[in-house]
Amino acid sequence: MKTRITELLGIEHPIVQGGMHYVGFAELAAAVSNAGGLGIITGLTQKTPDLLAKEIARCRGMTDKPFGVNMSFLPSFNPPPYMEYISAIIDGGVKIVETAGSNPERYIPALKSANTVVIHKCTSVRHSLKAEKLGCDAVSVDGFECGGHPGEDDIPNMILLPRAADELKIPFIASGGMADARSLVAALALGADGINMGTRFMATKEAPIHDNVKQALLAASELDTRLVMRPLRNSVRVLKNKAADIVLEIEREKQGAVTIEELHEHVGGVYPKVMLEGLVDRGVWSCGMVAGLIHDIPSVKELVDRIMTDAERLVRQRLEGFFGGKSTKLAANLEPA
Repeated sequence: MKTRITELLGIEHPIVQGGMHYVGFAELAAAVSNAGGLGIITGLTQKTPDLLAKEIARCRGMTDKPFGVNMSFLPSFNPPPYMEYISAIIDGGVKIVETAGSNPERYIPALKSANTVVIHKCTSVRHSLKAEKLGCDAVSVDGFECGGHPGEDDIPNMILLPRAADELKIPFIASGGMADARSLVAALALGADGINMGTRFMATKEAPIHDNVKQALLAASELDTRLVMRPLRNSVRVLKNKAADIVLEIEREKQGAVTIEELHEHVGGVYPKVMLEGLVDRGVWSCGMVAGLIHDIPSVKELVDRIMTDAERLVRQRLEGFFGGKSTKLAANLEPA
């Protein structure tokens, strides 16, 4: 399948792995890239720029396909040396960077001078247009369904994606609620050029996380996520667990006047304990509503191949069938620009 995203990124399938803290290691990124999508290393999971450089080299030893690095610019108790991380990315020869969080404007000149493709994650049309104006090559548009930070507008993808298609000139990827062929076909129909999957890739054989986390995803339904830190206007969609219940109770008790310090024990520095040690109640951790669509733990290649095979079947059989013999005309209309 060819779309503007596959052409821009030099990949076979319009499927991008989201940057996920303590999930986006070389093993998963390489597996996604080898399967024809775009794998992404999570930059700030590596504690120093030197460690990121080593992780990039490790990933390069596992795949000869394109892969990217995620850099999230978010509020932090101890802000990392972002420019040093950017330098490690450039020196490592990585040509695709996914930025997220705060405005990436100050980092774009360095990335563009190294001929790096910049994809910025956005939760609104206005932020997407700002990213386009700043010179980003593409955006990942995150609907309210997404795990992690869904923004504060609460617009789901059935509305957000066509609105983005109406306004943007650059390619964009649909993120939030993406899990299977139906997600891909729907996203393309709504105007996107590909999909970004985070939570779904966590439940794969190559995801280098504890099996307790994968089993928690299998057991969860679409009703089992919660939004925490809304009073701080830093909303995060997480899996419902004991820590999420505690955070929400603290927020209720404080009647909206809660501080990050009061939540820190349950939201800060918990990912190594959760993802690597399997202590799934140790703290809150990002999870999308898409958990309700996760029913197995395939290999990355099995998952990607299944999505692409089923997507073609959906278009050529189910959708064409609705038009009663007008398949040739319909297929032409569905061909990506």
